[in-house]
Amino acid sequence: MLFRKKWLMILFIGSTIILSGCLYPQENLKQNQVPYIDQLASVQTAVEQYREVSGGLLPIKDRDMDTPIYQKYPIDFNKLSPRYMQEPPGNAFESGGVYQYVLVDVEENPTVKLIDLRIAETIRELNLMINLYMRSNQYPPMKEVLSTDALRIDYDKLGIDSEPYIVSPFTGNNLPLILNTDGHVIIDYSMDLYTYLQEYEHSFEPGDDIRDILVENSVFVPAYSVPYTINEKNEPIFLN
Repeated sequence: MLFRKKWLMILFIGSTIILSGCLYPQENLKQNQVPYIDQLASVQTAVEQYREVSGGLLPIKDRDMDTPIYQKYPIDFNKLSPRYMQEPPGNAFESGGVYQYVLVDVEENPTVKLIDLRIAETIRELNLMINLYMRSNQYPPMKEVLSTDALRIDYDKLGIDSEPYIVSPFTGNNLPLILNTDGHVIIDYSMDLYTYLQEYEHSFEPGDDIRDILVENSVFVPAYSVPYTINEKNEPIFLN
């Protein structure tokens, strides 16, 4: 009985944190929560200057080789400040902001993009609850197999009445959370991808990873995701 009470309390606290992280009001965003274009431009300039002076090296932090591609190249502002820029932007995590600055296309055209760290916090809290569940049950709280890389979460097994979600930085859609086959929480970007496939020209074919359409047409990257491709109807599906 005591264990059950502790478990329910953990679920309640975790659910509250998750939902509060998802439902932040847009009208209350502070300066360090806004992705100002001029701030990205200043970081981009600093990165390019650093790269030129260093003979092609990039100002990035070390990450494991198996780190997901869109989280693999975070910018190390210690390498840029104060020589190439006075200090990190006010909305950067290093300055108390909510964004992590990262690089994409590092081989051909290193480009500065953003990850909203409020998303990371939401995922971290749900991962905690799922890990606690798996310790007792030896398997994830799976409701449905979506693909070889994705599973739908059974929130009833976690004791969560209202499904948590992520407010998309791309469209403002409420995006569902799912599991990868390792039991880690990821984001289902299907709705965003469908919207962008309709709005922007592309030359994707079935089998291509189509997530770059989000990157190319936004200041953000689809962090915490798995690859997607398109079917014959030009609709996004999981890339198995």
